[in-house]
Amino acid sequence: MSRYIRPRVPGASVFFTVALCNRNSQLLVDEVAALRDVVRITRKERPFQIDAWVVLPDHLHALWTLPEGDADYSTRWRLIKARFSRGLPAGPQRLSHQLRQERGIWRRRFWERHIRNEADFAAHLRYCWINPVKHGLVEKPEDWPYSSVHRDIRDGRYGW
Repeated sequence: MSRYIRPRVPGASVFFTVALCNRNSQLLVDEVAALRDVVRITRKERPFQIDAWVVLPDHLHALWTLPEGDADYSTRWRLIKARFSRGLPAGPQRLSHQLRQERGIWRRRFWERHIRNEADFAAHLRYCWINPVKHGLVEKPEDWPYSSVHRDIRDGRYGW
């Protein structure tokens, strides 16, 4: 069995990709209000800063900065995924899902990358903005409704 060792850097900025098991699903955009609610609840219990976020039909990308002295992003993702899943019917479940009491909605793991410097941060921020365009969902980042790009435009941070 693989053992994944994730970095433990308190106060780090980290880029994430989190995907559904069914990569042909529209679940995340169909249930975006529920996703927002569970993120809000989790942030209240375990604060973190959302630097960027984009929700696509079957996966999401997020750029977070954790509080000083805190490196535990895995627990935050576990809570978000579990809370979101509880309100939905279970997906197709393999035996491994049943043994772990998983609902078969999310891919078990997520991809993370610690941000190294300001240029790396800016590149991942832009990646969140452009991802709906990359996937052919819209022609311009600001046309995708499920993105923090709208906040960045409002706050004057949007630009290439």
